[in-house]
Amino acid sequence: MTQTTAVLIHGAFSDGASWATVVNRLQGAAVNVLVPANPLRGLNDDGESIARIVRQIAAPVLLVGHGYGGAVITHAGSQAGNVRGLVFIASHGLERGRSVADSLAAFPASLLTAVLESVPGKAGVDAQLLLQPTRFGEVFAADLPRQRQEVLAVSQRPIVATAFTEPLAVEPAWTSLPSWFLITTEDRMIDPDIQRAAARRMGATSAEVAASHAVLLSQPETVTVFILKALAALP
Repeated sequence: MTQTTAVLIHGAFSDGASWATVVNRLQGAAVNVLVPANPLRGLNDDGESIARIVRQIAAPVLLVGHGYGGAVITHAGSQAGNVRGLVFIASHGLERGRSVADSLAAFPASLLTAVLESVPGKAGVDAQLLLQPTRFGEVFAADLPRQRQEVLAVSQRPIVATAFTEPLAVEPAWTSLPSWFLITTEDRMIDPDIQRAAARRMGATSAEVAASHAVLLSQPETVTVFILKALAALP
């Protein structure tokens, strides 16, 4: 049987480098890995972009999404016939017609909404958002050393504001695919209760870890083991 490829999708305010340590560990376990760029241009456009990449892989795929990347794989996984399962890391579990903003609004406000700032853009182009650099560490990566927080704060990738308000336009992939959900209990970006509710709604196999939203960087071994367990359990 052809080996499953793990396709790792980063979230907002970061890039593919956030997966680097996890990739090293997965490759050390002889797993085929791909880390495409998430465009961060809108939920459904991003989902279609990832789906096009996945459809070109001549193997079964396990889609893994971190944060906003989880919303993206919810779309992409329903549009690529070779996806066999989904792994959500510190993420959302959107239903059709619902947005990331809807997911956040159902629970007490997180620090995220208080630290967003707009990035000036060209006329007619959607506003883009970043986290205030001085607040990045406490909100996104409180369990990382301060020096590393500061590097991440000044190397953020902006996301269009409408990515958070755009509703999911397709049937979510988790309705037809097995799902796993790693819940980060110290997360100040996505409330742990939002994550727990999403995992229950999906019927996902879940686990909890005491980590910030930056769990890929602060606890890469935990994330790697979780992905490996999902790979081993795929039908």
